[in-house]
Amino acid sequence: MIETLVQGLLLGGLYALFALGLSLMFGVMRLTNTAQGDFIVLAAFGAIALASTWAAHPSLIGLALLPIAFGAGYALQRYVLNGTLGRDPLPSLVVTFGLSIVIQNALLETFSADPRSLDSGALATSSVALPGGLSVGVLPLVILGVALAATAALQALFDHTGLGRSFRAVSDDREIAELMGLDARKVYALATGIAFVVIALAGTLQAMRTTVAPSDGPLLLLFAFEAVIIGGMGSFWGTLVGALVLGLTQQIGFRIDPGWGLWAGHLMFLAVLVVRPQGLFPKTRG
Repeated sequence: MIETLVQGLLLGGLYALFALGLSLMFGVMRLTNTAQGDFIVLAAFGAIALASTWAAHPSLIGLALLPIAFGAGYALQRYVLNGTLGRDPLPSLVVTFGLSIVIQNALLETFSADPRSLDSGALATSSVALPGGLSVGVLPLVILGVALAATAALQALFDHTGLGRSFRAVSDDREIAELMGLDARKVYALATGIAFVVIALAGTLQAMRTTVAPSDGPLLLLFAFEAVIIGGMGSFWGTLVGALVLGLTQQIGFRIDPGWGLWAGHLMFLAVLVVRPQGLFPKTRG
């Protein structure tokens, strides 16, 4: 049971990286990115493609993707998604759903339907011995550490920087923020750029941890969405806790019956919706 709990926490760290970008975009813009999972898969295949032409360690490949991801996210928000924002959430849902379909088909045409992975060398097989005879993989520990660091960094950005104050201002009341001199469209674009940096991290680490296929996006979106809802929309630490709860629940389900792992996570998600629909740690305004 201890091993199951440890593995659940490690899996939750990966889910947190899937979900943080979604939480950031909703927290700032009230935009639900239904292409979140497909962008993660796109980043994974981007890392795999880059590795085929550049013989470097996967960590360097991941770092090289970060400025590209930021620029892509900034441009997407500034020139596409900003035009869909408003009181009606339907336009942004339709556009991101369309992007999801385009990404899946483009990846199928470019890479075929075959699953692929990013060779992480010795990192994939290295492990750390824990008391009680347990052994934990180094790569899952690295992923959990990156998730914790990303969560802390995003929270610090929001709480202690001028950019974070701008994010909070346009989130609370866009019109008043613009009267005070803020360019909401630019602030939104910066938020999406940062969200895409986290997406690039998630995609690279997912490709290092397991195989990825062009059709994986909807399942990754489901995990990200459930983690965000369980933790509380727009709350970074809540998203992390929600992801850990989801990972633990799935691992316990897998231990009971291999066919019940994902179902156990879905049932936890539904239970939270019924008992506490705002999530465990909802975002506080102001």
